[in-house]
Amino acid sequence: MPIEDLIVALGVRPATPADHSELSIRPATPADLASIESLLSANQLPTVGVADSLPDFAVAESNGRLVGVAGLERCGEEYALLRSAAVDAEWRGRGVGRRLVEGVIADARTRGLRTLYLLTTTAEKYFPTFGFAPISRDAVPAEVRGTAEFTDACPASATVMALPLETGVQGRVEAEGSN
Repeated sequence: MPIEDLIVALGVRPATPADHSELSIRPATPADLASIESLLSANQLPTVGVADSLPDFAVAESNGRLVGVAGLERCGEEYALLRSAAVDAEWRGRGVGRRLVEGVIADARTRGLRTLYLLTTTAEKYFPTFGFAPISRDAVPAEVRGTAEFTDACPASATVMALPLETGVQGRVEAEGSN
């Protein structure tokens, strides 16, 4: 089967050169807040705390329109939440989310953070591709458990995942219950 047919069969929309030339990733600004909150709401993600963490967010933009977002919420000196990762439906399957998440992870490493955490109800299979692994809520530091995302915004049934960022950490966080 030719690759073009496979792509169509899988429902994947490949990025075209025009897609890449029109897309830019940049730091979020206060002028982006309403568009970020709209995109998050459209993706059924919480908006609480976004305004406070906006300086640590990145956005993907095409022709002046915000088409993706991802951010960090700092939790003390050593930890942060990867939060609010969302891509406009028209842009999914083109690598926009991957570029945003990789950028946020790189930013967290640059800042010297020890571990990055996240909560998800829909992307438990996506985030392991970046090295995240499920952990129990009890294993999460108090600084992170005290955030609005943990206490109110995300349901208790959300999967908690962690990614160690320390220099020299070679492995992934052990999956919950493994030895």
